Amino acid sequence: MATNRPRGFAAWKPQTKTRQLLDQVQTVLDTYQASLPLTCRQIFYRLVATTGYDKTEQAYERLLNLINRARRACLIPMDHIRDDGAITAGLGRFESPAHFLAACHDWASTFELDLMQSQPQHVEVICEAGGMVPQLERIARRYGVAVRSSGGFDSTTVKHQLGKTYGALRKPITVLHVGDHDPSGTHICSNLAEDVGAFAASYGCESLQVLRVAVTADQQAAFDLPTAPPKPSDRRSFESDFTVQAEALPPDRLAAIVRDAIEQQLDLAALDLAMAQQEEHRQHLQRKIATLLT
Repeated sequence: MATNRPRGFAAWKPQTKTRQLLDQVQTVLDTYQASLPLTCRQIFYRLVATTGYDKTEQAYERLLNLINRARRACLIPMDHIRDDGAITAGLGRFESPAHFLAACHDWASTFELDLMQSQPQHVEVICEAGGMVPQLERIARRYGVAVRSSGGFDSTTVKHQLGKTYGALRKPITVLHVGDHDPSGTHICSNLAEDVGAFAASYGCESLQVLRVAVTADQQAAFDLPTAPPKPSDRRSFESDFTVQAEALPPDRLAAIVRDAIEQQLDLAALDLAMAQQEEHRQHLQRKIATLLT
């Protein structure tokens, strides 16, 4: 069947007006290079905030199409955009035992301790948008803080398993939540505290607190973030007459907010000690594995 849609890499010469928009997209990618890959929704909100780009779903769809064409034409690097959703399995095999040992030697240089085991409480970040997980994980990883997406939290199985996981830790749990300022985001926070908290308590969790770190009404005012009215079809209680998507926060602002929230919850002296031990373990493992390679 004939189609006009591009397949694979496809040459493309955008017209002048489209080229100007593409240049604006590239400016966003250059500005937030430390946060790459960005989601298309994040790019959209940066254009809305900085260039006056239309804040409509139609304009967003046009932007999606433009970014897709630009990536296929190699005008934007593929790995600068986060839009994946595929699941793979069955990879990670080795050519030989020697190949496996060499890989282990490389892995040993990135060995990571469970840094939370030396902390008086267990801290995690949960975000509403799955596409933001890599950006948040880049911030949280050095602290040993895990990042989860709240996708699937309508599932009793998911909430029960998370509560069971928290209960097994036998210490207070603090969840730092990043989500939209809307009825759904508020509901996810309360659902975490109440339903997951109830399951966790059944398995021996001392306490579970959920702290909303972004996006808030105060942050909307402070950073002049784009807003939209609540959906008339959503009748859940909500304290504001406007909504804000978490992806409207500039990536660097979001990174600073999450970093500060994490540091406020941790014993930083204990963290420094655990990180020093981690480096010692890395060197020890590399020496041990090196003896197997000779």
